[in-house]
Amino acid sequence: MATPQPYPVPPPPGPEPYPARLQVDYPERLDRVTSVFRFLWIIPIAIVLSALSATATSTYTVLTETGEVIKQTSQTGGGIAGGLFLATLIMIVFRQRYPRWWFDFALQFQRFSARVAAYGALLTDRYPSTEDEQSVHLELDYPDAQRLNPLMPLVKWLLVLPHVVVLAFLWVGSFFAIVIAWFAILFTGRYPRGLFDYVVGVGRWSLRVAAYATLLVTDRYPPFSFD
Repeated sequence: MATPQPYPVPPPPGPEPYPARLQVDYPERLDRVTSVFRFLWIIPIAIVLSALSATATSTYTVLTETGEVIKQTSQTGGGIAGGLFLATLIMIVFRQRYPRWWFDFALQFQRFSARVAAYGALLTDRYPSTEDEQSVHLELDYPDAQRLNPLMPLVKWLLVLPHVVVLAFLWVGSFFAIVIAWFAILFTGRYPRGLFDYVVGVGRWSLRVAAYATLLVTDRYPPFSFD
């Protein structure tokens, strides 16, 4: 009589992935010429990105009692992205709603920003597209607004300060990593894998912080991790 085989025991479930994820395909070879002059090639698409995220500036004239004309400049808003953050905060706090089309715009804006950043950091040779995913894969999970704490958006800026301090040092390290990678690409045509993973990891960390504190898609506190 055959001995009955025990049922296989399923592996324990892994940790639930964070609602914000970033991955960049590692390039085997990079073009030396476009990498050397990357600071020039990126200018047009950087202008497009800044037009979406920059503050609005206005100048007005003030006439004093003595007849002196004074021109004053003021900055308002934070561009489309800043306005979307404020509108989303208000909707979550007072209505516990996160309009889907707001989320879709925020997702596409983050994807576009990530492609421009990846191109500027020499992570890819492909010129940033305003629509196509290319080699930069960024995902945000659409939140169930009814499960979001309506009071959390008011204090997330304070809770996230430890991440801001750490990221300030990590971005300084990223700058030097990109400079070293620039020389490596110039001589070898390759981006050192360790430096590549570090720069992508800092971007992934920053995305999770943004998803928590400004995009407001989750109440799950971001981990202190590159993975």
